[in-house]
Amino acid sequence: MKILKLTLIAATISTVAFAQNADKALARVRYTFSHMRDTTQRDNFTTENMLLVIGKNASVYTSYDKINRDIEMRKQLEEQIRSQAGSSNGISINRTSSKPVTSIDYFYFANENKFFTKERLISNYLIEESAPKINWKISKDTTSFSGVKCQKATTYFKGRNWIAWFAPELPFQSGPWKLNGLPGLIIEAHDEKNEVKFQFAGMDKVATEDQPKTQDQTITFPNGGTGTVKIAGMDGITYLGTEIKLPTDAIKTTQKDLDKLKEARDKDPQGFMNAQLGARGISGNFSRNVTIGAPSTGTKKLIFNNPIELPEKK
Repeated sequence: MKILKLTLIAATISTVAFAQNADKALARVRYTFSHMRDTTQRDNFTTENMLLVIGKNASVYTSYDKINRDIEMRKQLEEQIRSQAGSSNGISINRTSSKPVTSIDYFYFANENKFFTKERLISNYLIEESAPKINWKISKDTTSFSGVKCQKATTYFKGRNWIAWFAPELPFQSGPWKLNGLPGLIIEAHDEKNEVKFQFAGMDKVATEDQPKTQDQTITFPNGGTGTVKIAGMDGITYLGTEIKLPTDAIKTTQKDLDKLKEARDKDPQGFMNAQLGARGISGNFSRNVTIGAPSTGTKKLIFNNPIELPEKK
C-alpha cells in the first residue's frame, strides 16, 4: 500500500499542461464497432457504439456507450446527493448495464503529428506518442454509405490488412480508432478477415450552442471523508461540447507505469481508490461513502485471443 501511494504521488507530480491547443468541434461521427474477440467462436462478435468528434486539426475517438453510461451514473449521483443532503448514509451507484465498453480514448492532432491515448483510473492518465504512420494505397474503386460518396484505400497496419472507405468531399484526416491520414474522413473500415469492423452509423454537425449535458460541480461526502471531490465530466460527457481538447488534469505516464497501476487496482480496488483520492488531497475511508459498480456481485474478467492490434509480421 505504501508503494502504491508513492507511485500515485509521483504520478501526480508529473501532471503537465500539454502544448496542444483546443480545436473547435465541427462534427460528430457515429460508428458501430464489431470485434471477433475469440477466433474459436467466429460467429460471436462484441458490438459497441462509438463516437468520433472531428475538427479542422484535432479529433477524439471514444465509446458512445461509455458516454451514455456515464451520463446515467452522473444522474444517479446527483439525485442521491440531493435526497441525502445532511445524511450520513452512503452513496451507491449501480450501472444500468454490465456490458464492457472501450476504456481508452484516442486523441489525434494532425498538424503536430501527435497522438494521445487517455484512460481514467479515478484520475486521467495520458500517454503521448507520435502519430502512427500508415502507408495507404488509394484505389479508383468507389461506393457510397448512407449517401456519402467514398473511395477505397488499403494498408497493412498493426498486424492486419485493412480496407477503408474514405470521403474525399469531407476533408478530415481522421477516422475510427488509430486509422487516419487519408485525404478525407474514413467512413468505414474493416480488416480483410472481417474480424474487426467500423461501420458508419451517422454524422451530425456540432451546433455552436452545444454544451456538455451536465456541468462540473463540487460534492462534499458525508462523514468519513474530508474535503470535496469535483466530478469532472465522468469521462466522455465533455466530448458532447463544442471543443476538442486534452483533459487539463491529465497525468502524463507511460504504458509500463499505467499497467503497474492497473495491477495495483485489480489487487486492491478499495485501497487503490483511497490512495488515488489521497494523492489529490482528499482523505478518509471512502468505502463507507461511495460505491460505484454493476448490479451483480462480481465482474468476470474477459479473456480473448484476438486483440485489434496483432504482432507485426517479421
